[in-house]
Parts: sequence; C-alpha cells; structure tokens
Amino acid sequence: MDFFHRCFVFCFAFVLLVNLPSNIADPIKELSESIKEIAAENYNQRVHFEKHNEFGDLARSFNTMAQKLEEYKAGNIEKLLIEKKRIETLINNMNEPVIGLDADHRIIFMNDNALKISGLTSQDVVGKLVQDIAMRNDLMRLLVKDLFQKEESDKDKSPIKIYAHQKESYFKKELIPILITPTGESETKLFGNVILLQNITEYKELDFAKTNFVANISHELKTPISSIKMSVQLLENKQIGILNQEQQSLLNSINDDANRLLRITKELLNISEVESGTIQLNMVSLPLMEVVEYAINATKNSAEQKSIKINIDKQDEPPQILADSEKMAWVLTNLLSNAIRYSYDNSQITIQISVNSGLAKIAVTDTGQGIPQQYISKIFDRYFRIPGSRKEGTGLGLSISKELVEAQGGKIEVESDFAKGSTFTLSIPIA
Repeated sequence: MDFFHRCFVFCFAFVLLVNLPSNIADPIKELSESIKEIAAENYNQRVHFEKHNEFGDLARSFNTMAQKLEEYKAGNIEKLLIEKKRIETLINNMNEPVIGLDADHRIIFMNDNALKISGLTSQDVVGKLVQDIAMRNDLMRLLVKDLFQKEESDKDKSPIKIYAHQKESYFKKELIPILITPTGESETKLFGNVILLQNITEYKELDFAKTNFVANISHELKTPISSIKMSVQLLENKQIGILNQEQQSLLNSINDDANRLLRITKELLNISEVESGTIQLNMVSLPLMEVVEYAINATKNSAEQKSIKINIDKQDEPPQILADSEKMAWVLTNLLSNAIRYSYDNSQITIQISVNSGLAKIAVTDTGQGIPQQYISKIFDRYFRIPGSRKEGTGLGLSISKELVEAQGGKIEVESDFAKGSTFTLSIPIA
C-alpha cells in the first residue's frame, strides 16, 4: 500500500505540475490581451471563462465593464453627433460668412453665406488645402493671404469690397486663431483658424451719405464766407469811410471769425475727399525749399503776433521732392500753424531739413506745451482734441495731414515731451 500510495501521489503531483501553469497562465494571457483591446477603445471585446471560480467572476466583471464602456462610447458619439449637427446648423444660419480651417490650413467648413459670396460649393472645398482653393479663387486668395504673412499691413485691415446681395458690399475681416491647451500639458497649441466676415455695408453707406452731406454743406458755405470776407475788405477801405475804434474792433472780430469758418470749411472739404477716396494728386518734382518758404510766409503774421521766431536748420541744399505742391504746402502750413498756436510768446520754432535713405525729412519742432504721453497714439485720430485744451480747432488738421502725406507715399510721425514741446516729422520721397 505504501508503494501504491506513493505512486498515486506522484502521478497527481505530475498532473498538477503539467496542467496548473496553463490553467493559470492561459486565462491571464487572454485577460491581458482583452485589456489591451479595451485600451485601444475596442469596447466590444469579451472574455469567455466558463468556470465557476475566481476567473469566472473576473470574466463576468470584465465583460460587464466592457459592455458599459461600449454603451458609454455609443452615447458619447450620439451626443457629439447631435452637438456637431447643432453647431453646423447654427453656423449655416449665420448672416455673416464664416470659414473654418484646421492647423494644416485645410478647410473644415464654409457656411452657406461664405459659399454664396465666393461662388464655391461645399464639395469643392471641404477637406482641401485653402492655398489650393486660393489659386483659382480671387476672393479666397484675398481672405487667406495674411495667414501666410508674418506681418499684417494697414491695407489688410481695411474693409473688403465684395459683390454680394445684388450690390457692392463691404465686409470687415476678422481672423480668429483657435488656441487650445491639451489636458495635462502647459503649452498652448494652434488647432486651426476661423475667418469671420462682418457685413458693414449699411455703416459704409451711412458714412458715404455723411461724407457727401459734409462736402455739399462745405461747398455751400464757401460762397457766403467769401462774400463776408470781401465785404470786410470793402469796409476796411478808407475811401468808403473812416471807421472809429469800436467799428474797427468789430470788423476785426468779423474778419477773424470769417477766417476761422473758411479754415474749417476747407478742412471739411479735405476730409470729405479723404473719406470718399477721391483725393486728386498732381505729383510733380518740386524744390522742397519752395514749399517750406510758402508755409513760413503763410504763417508769418501769426508768428509775429506772438513774437515767435522761425529758424531753418539745413546742412546742404534741400533736394527736389516728388509731391503735390498744393497738398504738401497745406500740410506743412498746418504743422507750422499748430506749432505757433501751442507755443509760448517770444519762443522759437525750428524747421530741420535732412535727407536719409532716399527720403527728405522735414522736422517742425516747437518748445510749447507738448502732448501728454497717453494721447500720443491718438493725436492723428479724426476729431481728436487733447482734453482740457482751450485752443481753437476741429481736430481734423493732423488727421488730414496724415492722410495726404501717406497718399503721396510719405509718412508723418510725432515725438513730444509734455511741457517741453513737440516735433512733427514729415518723410517725403526724393524726386
């Protein structure tokens, strides 16, 4: 019996030695493979352990988990599809054209208004590189060119004119980058861009109407103002009669008011030309010194009334410039008038002329009140006047000057120290 018992124990141990590793390892291997499938979002994966032991319980728990994950995924996909449809409906029903691009500049969507004004169809553009579409569509080329430029110019910020809604329409373009910080990361990444076109045609039409109204009123005012000035000149003629002191004082006030009205009228006419884009330029080669001398003579009386001396600082003979003589004379006269108006009595104004990189530079420097630093960036805005200023003016002179100088290929800049004075510098191409 001892021998038989020993043989039975040995056989039983041998069977366990052979089968036990596989009975343990095979379920673990199958479970491991199934977990990998779940990690790969293959939630229809199941394990099949029929045994009623711990492995069987583990299999049932695993399958329940996988089933719930599958249901959760299906529910999420359904929710995402609903949200996607809702967003698409919202975008397509927007009154403004909208274009969506991914990080590689592929077109994700274009709403109905964007397709309509561009003359494209959804099948033509979705999933395509926007640069390929831009090669054969002028509007798309205009809309996306700043995506491939390092810097945006002032011209790129101006309204875009598009024929839409059976008329010439104006749109303001806005490029909105989609920046997202992924979960667990600190660096923000660009996931695409949205191009939004805002229809500003109605505001443009109102602006045109305002510009035409200002131009018409200004033209109408010029005639009576000129008549007033002519009447003043006749009254000042001693052959008609000698005026007493009070009459002369009254006449001087009338003359000053007429001159102010005439100056305002001219500024309004100039701004209406600028706003309507109808500036007429007669670009010729002319001596820069002639323009400077004209401006000095035009402001001579104002300078003498305040005992202000105007100095010219030049190293060499000033060059010829390529400009419109009338417009350039107006700009320089306006800068000198401002310098005189804001300078103290018995002070000096310096006109410095130099040449740099093919440009003639005319710097008008005064030692007057100066401009507070917070207003430097606004000084060329239309109708802007420094708060607290009691000086006369419409707030249009510097804005018009900037527009006229830039229309002639030049530039105007300002530097100022409050309570110390200001320097306005013109840069004009040399002929």
